[in-house]
This record gives sequence, structure tokens and C-alpha cells, in this order.
Amino acid sequence: MKMKPSPSAYIEHYVSARLHDLETADNYIEHTHMGDPELDPVMEEISTLPSEDLHKFIGAGIEQQTEVLGTAPQALREIFDHINEPPAWLDYEAFNPAIQAFYTKATDILLAMVTGVLTEGFSTLMSKPFSITGRMLQETDTSIRQLKQVNRHLLEIFFPGGLLRKGDGWKLSVRIRFIHARVRQLMKSSREWNTEAWGMPISAAHMGFSTALFSYRLLEHSTAVGANYSQDEKDSIFELWRYVGHLMGVPETILYTTPQEARKLFKIGFKCEPPPDADAAAISNTLIQSIPLVAGLTDPDEQDSMRDLAYRISRALIGNHLADQLRFPRGSSSGVLYMYRAKQLSLRLTKDVQLIKSENFLQLLNASQYDEVGMSYKMPDHVLASKSCEW
Repeated sequence: MKMKPSPSAYIEHYVSARLHDLETADNYIEHTHMGDPELDPVMEEISTLPSEDLHKFIGAGIEQQTEVLGTAPQALREIFDHINEPPAWLDYEAFNPAIQAFYTKATDILLAMVTGVLTEGFSTLMSKPFSITGRMLQETDTSIRQLKQVNRHLLEIFFPGGLLRKGDGWKLSVRIRFIHARVRQLMKSSREWNTEAWGMPISAAHMGFSTALFSYRLLEHSTAVGANYSQDEKDSIFELWRYVGHLMGVPETILYTTPQEARKLFKIGFKCEPPPDADAAAISNTLIQSIPLVAGLTDPDEQDSMRDLAYRISRALIGNHLADQLRFPRGSSSGVLYMYRAKQLSLRLTKDVQLIKSENFLQLLNASQYDEVGMSYKMPDHVLASKSCEW
């Protein structure tokens, strides 16, 4: 089958990426035209459902409320039958080392996630949907809520049993899959989205890239800020994120199967992406600016101090070239990782492992979004966050 032409924004860097790995680059670009090939057609078929019914049926499917789901359209019932079926390669026991590692290294992992992983992610065209919807522009309640939702998802997927069918990590991952499908639906009909230039909103390429980013790159960045992993822990983190990617609808054709594939997907996918533009810079700066607010700091001096440290650590992790492209404040990052690692090591030496786990768990809870009504299955009903219902 003849491959579709590359979206125009990718062409220059795609040509260069093919010189490094033709097969991976071609596969990446092919998936920029694709969303969720299983769920997207279902969402189109049920697009005329009233919002209240849509939220009710999605919630019923995720919460296994069989009587309610039994009254849903057939297409929705069938997709949940498919989602409920675990892949043949799934091994829950393989997640245990990752879970143990997470709660002893949560501080390093959270820092690496925000200042390294998410920043690199938003430097790509992954930033476009966030920019258009307005969910990550300036330090608004919406952007803070978005970051706290990311933290909660991280907490739940690494919680013991969180990825079992009844676990909140499983439920949140599938909820995100439905939200992505709904946003794609809204975005494609919006005049703001340029399909010719950017391909599919929240594309399969970006979803596959994200799983590599959250596994391979998270391990690299968290190690850089002080985390130490055994080989079993590293392998386990790759297995966990592979399954999370599956739950979130990443097609098998771009979902890594080994750590080596994850590394290759990140490296080549990143080479295919165009340089960061003004939207990427705005989203990335909002991310850093929001850190002290998510952490609950209220003193302006303390907020400024934390932002300064976050910018310096981010620059050290992602490199000066990308930091300059993202318009981060100029400043020296020399020695900042060494000083941070030394401080964290001194704290670890004065505390036992169980206390560290307890403190990290409380830190995660405080920085996560938990709604009073429990888990919400509302879907966005407008492409602009300012005009959409809260979800």
C-alpha cells in the first residue's frame, strides 16, 4: 500500500530522520495520519448521543455497570468487550519491581516528569491540541488541574493493583483514551486545526511516542536527577508503560515491545518532529510556571525560588539548545543536577525506606487532582476549554 504524504510541518525533519532509520521514520509519519482506529469510528457513530447519555454509558462501561451499559448503543458495548480483553502478552507480576521503585523514587520521578519528560513532549506538535483548547495556557486553574490530573494518573498506575481491571489506574487510562477520541472529534471539526500541516489531532504517532517518552526518557531523566534503578526495575517500568499505552489505545503497530524499540521510537520520532514554535514555548513555560502552584506554595519568594530551580534543572536535562528554542530564561545550569542529587542523597541517608515511601505518597496525593464526586466520566463538549463543561 502506498504511504500517505507526510504532513507538511514534518517534511524537512522527516527526510533527515529517514537517513538514521528509514523504517521507524516511515512508520512514525504513517501514524501521524491515524488516531485510534478502534475507538474513533465508535465515537463517530454515537456522536449524536446527548452529552448526559454519553457520559453515563462511558462511565458504566468503565465501572462495569452491566445493566446501564446494556442500554447503550451496540458499538459502545462491543468496544468495551474488546477493551476488557487483556492482551496475550500481559503479565501483572512484571509490574511489581516498577511499583516498588516508584514509591522510593517518587520525588525524582515527579521532578523528571515535569522538567524533562513533559517539557520534551510539549516541544513537539503534541503541544498543538493543548494550545488550541487552552488547557495549558498561563497559570490558570485549568492548567493546574491538568497537571494535577497527570500526577494522579501517575500515582494510580503505579499503585499496587492499580492496573488490574477494577483498579483506578486501569480506569483512568481508559478514561483518557475516550477523552482523546472525543477531543480528536472536536478538533477535526474546528477551523483551528490544520490537518494538512499537522496530521491527525492526538495522533497515534504521538501516543506511541508518549509511551516511549514516559518509559525510556523518564528513566533517563530521573536517573539524571538522582534515582538509581536495578535492571529488573527498568525492565518492569517498560512493561508497565507498554500496558498503559495499550489501555490508552496506542495501536500495536507503533506500541513498543522492548526497551530497545522504545528508545528507537523516541529518538527517531523526536527527529521527525519540527522545531518548537511559539505554541510549544508557551505551553512548556506554563508547565514550569505552574510547578510551585501545584506544590501548594503561596509565598511569592518561595514560588520564584522553585521556578528558578525548575528552569535550571529543565535546562540541564533537555539541553541548552532546546531550552533556548522554548524561550526558557537564560541562566547557568552548571552543577545544578549535582547539587540536587547531593541534597536528595543526604535526605535519604537520614530516613528509612518506609518513611520515604510514606512521605512520597503524601506528596503525590497533595499534588494530584481528586474530585469530591469521585472519578468523573464527563467528556469535553467544546473544543475550547473556556467553553467546555469541566471534565
